Amino acid sequence: MESANLSTVTEFIFTGFSQLQDGGLLYFFPLLFIYTFIVIGNLLIVFAVRLDTRLHNPMYNFISIFSFLEIWYTTATIPKMLSNLVSRQKTISFIGCLLQMYFFHSLGNTEGALLTVMAIDRYLAICSPLRYLTIMTPRLCAQLSAGSCVFGFLILLPEIVWISTLPFCGPNQIHQIFCDFTPLLHLACTDASVILVQDVIHALAILITGLVISLSYIRIVVVILGIPSGEGRRKAFSTCAAHIAVFLLFFGSVALMYLRFSAVYMPFWDTAIALTFSVLAPFFNPIIYSLRNKDMKEAIKKLLCPHKVFNLLGK
Repeated sequence: MESANLSTVTEFIFTGFSQLQDGGLLYFFPLLFIYTFIVIGNLLIVFAVRLDTRLHNPMYNFISIFSFLEIWYTTATIPKMLSNLVSRQKTISFIGCLLQMYFFHSLGNTEGALLTVMAIDRYLAICSPLRYLTIMTPRLCAQLSAGSCVFGFLILLPEIVWISTLPFCGPNQIHQIFCDFTPLLHLACTDASVILVQDVIHALAILITGLVISLSYIRIVVVILGIPSGEGRRKAFSTCAAHIAVFLLFFGSVALMYLRFSAVYMPFWDTAIALTFSVLAPFFNPIIYSLRNKDMKEAIKKLLCPHKVFNLLGK
């Protein structure tokens, strides 16, 4: 009888939306606007980089790939959030939960790896400018981009397969607004010590990646401060300011979400942190990359405006 109950859970219920039960539509439209902005904003960056020959260099190539990943990163969670805001049954199937978790975190890991590559790229460009073009060749850029994607999607596959074999015998309420490792593992009928091991492994990966990127940017800032002319310092800093801002936003939200171990937040703050991590951080990324970069702004203008209008604006 006990073994028969181990496979009774076929779907999960999100309880992170319980506070929004009476005002789902009030949150639906702002979230829909944010999601639409994220998709359109990142698509503009992707097409602007691909169509403007001035942006055909390693830095903008990595930015366009990052923007493309952001579209799918948010698509893994936000459409389901939108449907849950307007539906009474805020559920997801067991397979759907695993797939959402896999794609969301695989894309997030790929972005983390790509941010590391971008930090190294800026380090070479500013700290070793004479060797930059000979090191950061188109071939190496393609290999680093592909390697980030392969790493991001393969590293979590064993963990997802392992979770799929765990027994879930109830309850089936996920105390979050999307499927995530720790809330899901708390529902598994297995030894709770695996949750601590999993948290430690994820925390170490986040800390090591954040440390590598931080050291790269610290070295970059030191080199920039050593440039004699103010104009030279301003120009050098402008090439990496957006990268630093995106890095702080990305890893700041990741740290709030996953470097808390056994700390328990109130349901409201738990939901707020999850929204910051999965919605607000991606919302600001296209703003940072477009508004903080003159070449990107001009490329997007050129993409949106007819050629004559663009020339008129430039006068």
